[in-house]
Amino acid sequence: MALSGMRGLSVFISDIRNCQNKEQERLRVDKELGNIRTRFKNEKGLTPYEKKKYVWKMLYIYMLGYDVDFGHMEAVSLISAPKYPEKQVGYIVTSSLLNENHDFLRLAINTVRNDIIGRNETFQCLALTLVGNIGGREFAESLAPDVQKLLLSSSCRPLVRKKAALCLLRLFRKNPDVVNVDGWSDRMSQLLDERDLGVLTASMSLLVALVSNNHDSYWSCLPKCVKILERLARNQDIPQEYTYYGIPSPWLQVKTMRALQYFPTIEDPNTRRSLFEVLQRVLMGTDVVKNVNKNNASHAVLFEALALVMHLDAEKEMMSQCVALLGKFIAVREPNIRYLGLENMTRMLMVTDVQDIIKRHQAQIITSLKDPDISIRRRALDLLYGMCDVSNAKDIVEELLQYLATADFAMREELSLKAAILAEKFAPDLSWYVDVILQLIDKAGDFVSDDIWFRVVQFVTNNEDLQPYAALKAREYLDKPAIHETMVKVSAYLLGEYSHLLARRPGCSPREIFSVIHEKLPTVSTSTIPILLSTYAKILMHSQPPDPELQNQIWAIFSKYESCIDVEIQQRAVEYFALSRKGAALMDILAEMPKFPERQSSLIKKAEDTEADTAEQSAIKLRAQQQSSNALVVSDQRPANGAPPVGQPNPVKMPITSNVDHNSEEQAVSQGNGTLTVVDPQPPAASADLLGDLLSPLAIEGPPGATVQSERNLVPASEVTPNADEALAIELVGEQTNAVQPIGNIAERFHALCLKDSGVLYEDPYVQIGIKAEWRSQHGRFVLFLGNKNTAPLVSVQALVLPPSHLKLELSLVPDTIPPRAQVQCPVEVVNLRPSRDVAVLDFSYKFGTHVNVKLRLPAVLSKFLQPIPVTAEEFFPQWRSLSGPPLKLQEVVRGVRPMSLVEMANLFNSFRLMVCPGLDPNANNLVASTTFHSESTRAMLCLVRIETDPADRTQLRMTVASGDPTLTFELKEFIKEQLISIPPSSRIPAAPPVALQVQPTTPPPPPSSDPGAMLAGLL
Repeated sequence: MALSGMRGLSVFISDIRNCQNKEQERLRVDKELGNIRTRFKNEKGLTPYEKKKYVWKMLYIYMLGYDVDFGHMEAVSLISAPKYPEKQVGYIVTSSLLNENHDFLRLAINTVRNDIIGRNETFQCLALTLVGNIGGREFAESLAPDVQKLLLSSSCRPLVRKKAALCLLRLFRKNPDVVNVDGWSDRMSQLLDERDLGVLTASMSLLVALVSNNHDSYWSCLPKCVKILERLARNQDIPQEYTYYGIPSPWLQVKTMRALQYFPTIEDPNTRRSLFEVLQRVLMGTDVVKNVNKNNASHAVLFEALALVMHLDAEKEMMSQCVALLGKFIAVREPNIRYLGLENMTRMLMVTDVQDIIKRHQAQIITSLKDPDISIRRRALDLLYGMCDVSNAKDIVEELLQYLATADFAMREELSLKAAILAEKFAPDLSWYVDVILQLIDKAGDFVSDDIWFRVVQFVTNNEDLQPYAALKAREYLDKPAIHETMVKVSAYLLGEYSHLLARRPGCSPREIFSVIHEKLPTVSTSTIPILLSTYAKILMHSQPPDPELQNQIWAIFSKYESCIDVEIQQRAVEYFALSRKGAALMDILAEMPKFPERQSSLIKKAEDTEADTAEQSAIKLRAQQQSSNALVVSDQRPANGAPPVGQPNPVKMPITSNVDHNSEEQAVSQGNGTLTVVDPQPPAASADLLGDLLSPLAIEGPPGATVQSERNLVPASEVTPNADEALAIELVGEQTNAVQPIGNIAERFHALCLKDSGVLYEDPYVQIGIKAEWRSQHGRFVLFLGNKNTAPLVSVQALVLPPSHLKLELSLVPDTIPPRAQVQCPVEVVNLRPSRDVAVLDFSYKFGTHVNVKLRLPAVLSKFLQPIPVTAEEFFPQWRSLSGPPLKLQEVVRGVRPMSLVEMANLFNSFRLMVCPGLDPNANNLVASTTFHSESTRAMLCLVRIETDPADRTQLRMTVASGDPTLTFELKEFIKEQLISIPPSSRIPAAPPVALQVQPTTPPPPPSSDPGAMLAGLL
C-alpha cells in the first residue's frame, strides 16, 4: 500500500494504532466512516487524489473487520482512471470488497477488457488479477477469448502469461464452455513446451482442471508431462529462484503428477518406462532431514509420487519399495511425518498384493497406537483395521483389546466397533469370537452399542454347539462383583435361554443361576429389567419338576412389578405371572428362540454409515476434494435399521428371494451377456468423465450441451474382442448404428474385479457403475454405485439381477431417477448354494436422450467363496490319500498353457484364493495348493490342488484336484484350467485356445440348469 503523499491516511492509521481499547477503535472508525460518507455525497468536489485516499481508508477499515456497505461505486469508478495510482487502488479495493455476483462489477467489464487488450503490461496484470480473483460467468463469457490470446501470445512477458493462465483457470471453473476442447488440445500441448517455469507452473494448474473434466482430449499432453518431470528430476535448466531448499520447483512436480493421475493408464512403453525412472528417483532420493521446510517440500513430492504409483498399478517391486519407505517414515520421531506415513500406508491397502508387505510393519503400527498425538493414534487404528485378515486377526484384536483399557474416551466407541467387526469377520472359531465380545463389553461397556451384543446373541442362537460355552462364559462374568449393565443384559439373555445346558455343572442349578442374576437387579436401569424378567420366566420354565421355593421367589418378583409405572415392565410382569401358572404348557409357550435368518452384519453396516474422516475416505476422495465446487452428491438408498424391541436382539429380516422379472429374463437369454442395445437413435450428449466416489477421482464440469455422433457400424463380438475372455464380458449383437460406446475395456474391468473387491464395472459417456464387495464364507455383499456423470438427471433407470441357479441374490430398490452429478448405492446380498462356475448377470438400462440397455457379468465367481488355508504335511497327505480316484479326485493334462514361471503361477493361484503350500511336494517343479470352499450344500469343504509342470515345456502341465464333493472337484478343476489357459486381458498377452487331454475319466459336467441366469451364462 503506497502511502507517500497521503498524510491523512497515515494519521488515521496512527490514530487506530494508538487506541487503548476496542471501544475507542470503534468510535474512531465510525467517525471516519461518517466523514467518508459525507465527502462521497459531494463527489463533484472530490479530486482524484482525495477519492483515492478515502477508498484506501475504506479498505483499511474493512481489513480491521468492520462492515463497509457504501463507497463501492467510487472504488469501481477508479478502475477507469487513466493513471496507475488511481487504477491500482480501484482494482485492489474492488477485488477485496466485492464478490463475483455484485451488480457493480458489470459496470467494469468493458474497462477491464480494454486494459486486457491494451499494450500497457502493468494494466494487463491488474485486470487479470481482478478477474482471476472475483471473475464470474459474465466475465468468462466476455473476456475468455482475450485472456486466451494473452496466454498464447509469444510477445507477452512471462509475468503476464502466468496471470493469464491462472485467470483462464478461474473462468474455466465458472463456465467450462469457454475452453473449446477440440481446439485447446494442441494449444495445451504447446504451452507445456514453455521453458519459463513460472508460465509452466500456471499452465499445469490449468491442465489439471482440464484433464479432470475430460482427459480423453488431452492424451497428447501426457508425454509432455513426463518430459517435464524428467527435466525437474535431473535438475536441468532450473533457475535458482525456482529451487526450494535444493528441490527443483516442488510445486510444479506435484501439479504434474496430479495431472497424470487423471489419465487411466499409460500405453506407450517408452513413456511409461521414463515415468517410472523418475518416480524411482523420487522414491530413492527422499529422506528425513532436520530442516522442516525441506522436509515439507520433499515429502509433498514424495506422497504425490506414491499416489501416482498406486494409480498406475506399478510393478510389485516398486510397490514394495513404497511400503518400505513408508515403514521407515512411521518410525521417525517427527509426528507430522509419522502421520503422513500411516495415512499413505492406509491408502496403499487399496492396491492388490501389497497387504502382505504392509504386515511386516505390524509391530511398529501397533506401537503408534500409544503415540501421544491422538491423530496419529486414529490413523494407526484405521491402518490396523484395514490390514487385518485371517492370518493376523487374533494378534490385532488382542492388541486392540489391550489398548482399549488405556485409550482416550474419544476413541473408545470407534475402537470397540472396529474390534467387534474384525472379530466377526475373521474369527478362526466362534468360541474365540464370543470371548472377544465379552471382553469388549467387560472393558468398555459404556462404549459398546447394543448392536454388538445383539450380534453375539444371534451367533449363539444359530450355533447349537456354541450355546453351552457361551452360557458358561456368561455365568463366569456374573461372578464378578462389579460388571457393566450391558454385560448383565447379554449374560441374563444367554443364561435364560441356555442355562439348562449347564445344569450338571457345579454352581449352575436353576436356583443358583437365579440367585446370581437377581443380585444384579438393584443395580440396573429400567431398560434392563424387562430382560431380567424374561430370564426369570425362562429359568422357571426350565425348572422341571418345579422348585416350589424358586417358584415362590420368582412369583413374588412378578407381583412386585405388576404395579410398576413403566408400561413395558408392568406388562411383562403381569403376562409372565399368568403364564407361569399354566404348568407344563409353559414349555411350549416359552420355547427357545428360533434361529435367526442369515443376513448382513448390522455392525458392518453401522461402520459404513457412520465412518467419517478416515484415511481410506481421504484416499478415495482425494481428487474430489481438489475441485472447488464439483463434489459428488451421494444418496444412500439403504433403509436404516429400526430400533430393536427391548430385551431381545434386533432381528432385521433379510429376504433372499431373487428380484427377477420374467420378461427381462427372456430378453436377457435372447440377447446374451454384455449386450449393449440402443433403442432410441438420437445422438447422445457428451459430458465430462465421472470418477466414482468410491472407486476413483471425481471431477464433473461439462454440461450436456454438445453432442457426439457415432457413425461407424458395430461389428460382431468375434471381430471386436481379441480373445474369448473379452467376448464373454460384452458381446455386441447385430449391425447397429449410433450405439453408445463403453469407455475402457469391459473384459479387463470384469477380470480385475474377479481379483479384487472394488473397482469400476462399466462406464460410458453418461453413467459409471462401480462395485465394492465383501465376502464371508458362503455369504457375500456388494454395493453397486450408480453414478450420473451429467448435469441433467438420468430417467427410467432399471437394474435387475439375473442369478444362476446356484446363487441367491437380492438387489435393493433402485430409484427410477438419478439426480444430476449424483451417485446412488444399491446393496446386493449373495448366498452361494452349491459349487458352480455360472455367473450372475446385471441387466441395467436408463434413458438420457437415448434409451441404453447393457447386460454385464457380476464378479460373484467361484473364487470369491474360497478361503485360503495353510496345511502341513501331516494334514495334507492323509486327506490326499483318502480322496482316491474319480469323482472326488480328478486329473487332467492341460495343453496350450501360457508359459509362466512357478513364481508367476503361484501368484496367480494366490490371487484366486488358492494358498500355495511350499515344501509339500518333493519335486521342485510342482506346486501344491489348498483352500476351503464355502456353500450352503458343502459348508466348509477342503480342496487340494497339485500342479505338475515340465521344465522343458511350460505350455503343458498335469493338474490334479481333490475334494469331498464330486461337483466341487469338477467345477474347481475347470475354473483353474480356465485361468491357466485364458489369462485375463490385463496381462496384455493373448491366450492360447484351450486344449485339454484327459488322462483319467472325469465326472461329466452338471446338467444345464433351467433358470434364466444359468442359461444366459451357458450361452457365453
